[in-house]
Amino acid sequence: MKKILLAISLFMALSITSTAQRGMPQAMQKLLNAEYAISSLYVDTVNEDKLVEDAIKGMLENLDPHSSYTDAKETKELEEPLQGEFSGVGIQFNMNKDTLYVIQTVPGGPSERVGVLAGDRIITVNDTTIAGVKMKNSDIQKRLRGKKGTKVTIQVKRAGVKELITFRITRDNIPVHSIDASYMLDERTGYLRISRFGAKTHEEMMDALNDLKKQGMTQLIMDLADNGGGYLNAATDMCNEFLDRGQLMVYTEGENSPRLEANANGWGEYKDLHLVVIVNQYSASAAEIFAGAMQDWDRAVIVGRRTFGKGLVQRPFKFEDGSMMRLTVARYYTPSGRCIQKPYDLGNKKAYEKELLDRANEGEYYSLDSIQFNDSLRYTTRLNGRTIYGGGGVMPDIYVPVDTSEYSTYYRDLSAKGIINQYAIKYVDKQRKGISKRFKTVQDFDRGFVVTDEMMRDFIAMGEQDSIKYDEEKYRTSEQLLKDIIKGLIARDVYGDPGAYSIVINHRNHDVQAAYQVLNDRERYNRLLREGNPEYERLVKKGSTK
Repeated sequence: MKKILLAISLFMALSITSTAQRGMPQAMQKLLNAEYAISSLYVDTVNEDKLVEDAIKGMLENLDPHSSYTDAKETKELEEPLQGEFSGVGIQFNMNKDTLYVIQTVPGGPSERVGVLAGDRIITVNDTTIAGVKMKNSDIQKRLRGKKGTKVTIQVKRAGVKELITFRITRDNIPVHSIDASYMLDERTGYLRISRFGAKTHEEMMDALNDLKKQGMTQLIMDLADNGGGYLNAATDMCNEFLDRGQLMVYTEGENSPRLEANANGWGEYKDLHLVVIVNQYSASAAEIFAGAMQDWDRAVIVGRRTFGKGLVQRPFKFEDGSMMRLTVARYYTPSGRCIQKPYDLGNKKAYEKELLDRANEGEYYSLDSIQFNDSLRYTTRLNGRTIYGGGGVMPDIYVPVDTSEYSTYYRDLSAKGIINQYAIKYVDKQRKGISKRFKTVQDFDRGFVVTDEMMRDFIAMGEQDSIKYDEEKYRTSEQLLKDIIKGLIARDVYGDPGAYSIVINHRNHDVQAAYQVLNDRERYNRLLREGNPEYERLVKKGSTK
């Protein structure tokens, strides 16, 4: 009898629901009815919120690779780097073994105000020991970050001081910068490395460019290698500084989204600046929009390797609990009509994520001869009509292969176990004052500091202590690479400037060197913008639509 009454109740409930849902698509009615039945009649207690979340995730998993759902916590963590600031204690840190080592404090930030110094080791946070317990970086960050105005107590170990020093820090807003490096390569060539496209990227870029201009900059290398993108408006604001009035920067279009165009307003301050843009296989989304616009208008020479190919537009749908669904609603297109997005199969995210590895296995990173262009995907630039190619990502005007001549399994093992970073931290801990006194600026350090053989013997010994057996032949293969990386890390830690690493390491960065060479060979620079790269013609595969 009870079963009959239960069945009647369910039938009536679903009938009422169906009546209320008249006019609603059948698929939606089905989903709501299924959720109602489960929450009302399932044999055990169910978490309705999780049930709905799992349903959303399940639907999105069958769509494109970039439609996604994040809970409230994940949403906050994703947005913080792009917002331009977060709330915390204001330190940049690294992990040396199991100990948090302060690389630098944010100037004027909460930690600097109470007296925390570069080189300090944080032992406890609010009475919780974080040193020597193999705590994840993300877990440490959770303890240090918090709402503006809240307090956190830390204890630090400082070289030369026997007792732990206690600091009570009031959290405050901490800026997140998009510019990793900005300096002059020579008396007229500026270098600017941008790591993300966030809320304040355009403002930061303009400040950096204006500063470089005061130093004599008449030509620029903009490095977008490894830049995974960010906000679309940050990319268009940047494009606007380099393009003439009315020039199309990007357009978006989808099955249910009409074509939307973004055009330059002509107020840009650097429309005549000679420009080279560096990209690689990890440059994506907004980085590709900027590089694509510069290439399509024959505005800049693009140097490096084919970009990632992320050209899908996500619209965020925020829910009341702070969670968010990012749904793909359109595709990005460059001014010439190229779709940036690389091919994908619906619901096959695993194959999509493996695509970069496939490129490596097929040799695309190492040899131009391994690349083939599809003739059916040929496009032409908007001003000079030179040939460029679509089909996924932006193909540079000058291809630069990855140089593996100095890589070895010995280098790989040292890098994988963090020995290179650990050695740099240990060395700076002992030599910080001496280096700062001897070399007043990072440029002085770059010119005068030498990684000695004695330092490398200590470095090798540190590796052996961590079970990395010394191999003479493989060491010699990677010796100069190791020395340069160590020097760059020392510079970054001593001068508290992420850009210091670039200043040191760019001497051996093949992308930067190729960009510098073409920028200073004006005949070749102009010919590439006028005619394109003739080497690419032999790589065209006729008739393919793949």
